[in-house]
Amino acid sequence: MPFSRADFFAVFVRYNEALWPTQVLAYAAAFLCLLLLLRRGRFTDPGILGVLAAMWAVNGIAYHGLFFSVINPAALLFAAVFVAEAVFFAVFAVRGAEVNFAMRRDSRTAAGLLLIVFAILAYPLLGMAAGHIYPAMPMLGIAPCPTTIFTIGILLLGRWSAVRWLLVIPLVWSAIGGTAAFMLGVPQDYGLFAAGAVAIVFALGRMCNLPFARHGEEPGT
Repeated sequence: MPFSRADFFAVFVRYNEALWPTQVLAYAAAFLCLLLLLRRGRFTDPGILGVLAAMWAVNGIAYHGLFFSVINPAALLFAAVFVAEAVFFAVFAVRGAEVNFAMRRDSRTAAGLLLIVFAILAYPLLGMAAGHIYPAMPMLGIAPCPTTIFTIGILLLGRWSAVRWLLVIPLVWSAIGGTAAFMLGVPQDYGLFAAGAVAIVFALGRMCNLPFARHGEEPGT
């Protein structure tokens, strides 16, 4: 890597201090997504897609483009990919795509909710247990790894024919970020591997038209 572990966490210190209080808004947006899921209505899909678009845009432009790129030139490529994902979410929201985000009594809902709860609660707690104290820590909504875990969890609650394309970039980042977690000593980011593995299991299940991978009354492929 072209940077050290100390350099990596120093970026988060500067980043979190510069973006304050965006972290609070990001957590509020995450809970808004849960509220929209609990009280499903016509604003559920565009609301959730809008939140995800904003999160991925902030990660791409602010984190990768303005801060991480200072110590890692590859971050400019990451910035482009994250912004592209933000655009995809925004396009789905504006076009009124029927993603049908909902919580149902099925295995995909259970897996998705576990990942969402991990990103919101367990991720920062594991970070603090590992000695990562704010502001030297990644935060949901403005840092790539917890945002990716949260995103995969949310997407598992949508209609497969729509969300499968939106899962591609998060899956790629789950591999990149998860590998970096071992090198940099960020144990909470190991959750990326779990999130990616869960998404792949359901993707394979949908390809094989297995009942466990369906979301509620979702038809087979």
